[in-house]
Amino acid sequence: MDFSPHTDDDRAQMLGAMGLSSVDELFAGIPPELRVRQWDLPRPMSELEVTKRLGRLAERNAHGLTCFLGAGFYDHFIPAAVDALIRRSELYTVYTPYQPEISQGTLQAIYEYQSAICRLTGLYASNASLYDGGTALFEAAMLAVRRTGRKRLVICRAVNPIYRVMLASYTANLHLELVEEDLAGGGCAADLLDDKTAALIMQNPDFFGRVHNYADAFAKAHEMGALAILCCNPLALGVLRTPAEMDADIAVGEGQPLGLPLSFGGPYLGFMAVSEALLRLMPGRVVGRTLDGQGREGYCLTLQTREQHIRREKATSNICTNQALCAVAALIYLSLLGKEGLRELAQLNMAQAAYARQRLTAIPGVRLMDPGPWFNEFRLELPLDARVAVSRLIDKGIAAGFPLGRYYPEQANALLVAVTEKRSKEEIGNLAEALEAVL
Repeated sequence: MDFSPHTDDDRAQMLGAMGLSSVDELFAGIPPELRVRQWDLPRPMSELEVTKRLGRLAERNAHGLTCFLGAGFYDHFIPAAVDALIRRSELYTVYTPYQPEISQGTLQAIYEYQSAICRLTGLYASNASLYDGGTALFEAAMLAVRRTGRKRLVICRAVNPIYRVMLASYTANLHLELVEEDLAGGGCAADLLDDKTAALIMQNPDFFGRVHNYADAFAKAHEMGALAILCCNPLALGVLRTPAEMDADIAVGEGQPLGLPLSFGGPYLGFMAVSEALLRLMPGRVVGRTLDGQGREGYCLTLQTREQHIRREKATSNICTNQALCAVAALIYLSLLGKEGLRELAQLNMAQAAYARQRLTAIPGVRLMDPGPWFNEFRLELPLDARVAVSRLIDKGIAAGFPLGRYYPEQANALLVAVTEKRSKEEIGNLAEALEAVL
């Protein structure tokens, strides 16, 4: 910039307040290899030159890969109508509509989104959305702590490890006890429940793609006075038993499979639905439908439970907004599919994954690690480190899956393969042939 508001005297005064003598001393804590080497910026460029420059840089990224990556984020087909509709000026905002009299369209869209999440999960109420799946799981855990007054959380190790890391990070200074059990190891997290447990946290399908019925585990949690939290894939709810049918108190998850692009990691959408008894403890916002003084139907923010709106000691969370644009995209996606379309899409994912399992396990040395049932993801054991196989297949234009050794060191040879409706039988066959050649 040609203009900087800080004079040399201003900078000297700020450094003096910090007990420093120079700007170099201010940045001394940064290792030399991580510091900016020089500030010799290139000459100014025109818009056309910048566009070409950015295009050349983008071409250096690996793209056009046939994607079998999953691990909580999936390469689904998104109808063009989703993007076309959310770009309409009435909907193209991520801001929370504080003024209902001029925000009826956005409020109604969020209300319909909440209704869709309730239909998916079978639970009583949904909030207007949260940042992402990991944040939603943390908020569910804190809801359980507030509800029960207990400090112990039991979580299955087959819950998405990214979410577990987020939960541990968010609660690091809250004096909570996180207890993990590996469902894959023959045990069950429900065996670790006691009368000091606030919540039992499970996932369906779990991180390895396996489908479970947690009704018995959740019944045991309720016997202990704990809440039952289920993290779930919203697309899988088109065919699987709902959280309500398993008697879960809270359902959370990542809404990315509902019409949101991968986009190098976001923005995504966290959803949360709760039983009626927990409605007033739910974080974030809830849009409600009502009648005005003249009997006309309208929409408003019925519940806003952060300290900005209510007495601080009654606040449930410092979550400051919802993912409005992503929630509307998810609503449009679900509306385009409809009830039968969602079921058919989920079934197609399962069928494609079943075909991929058949082709890949026919390769000598490749073993299916779980007996099933599965949704659209499964674990394979390879005769070599999965990271090596994935690296070699990238060179062949295929993102073959997720090497589980990254989060589960004991599973260095395990590969998590996800198959969505976008993967054709030809592409699955190409993966099988390439993997066999690599092995």
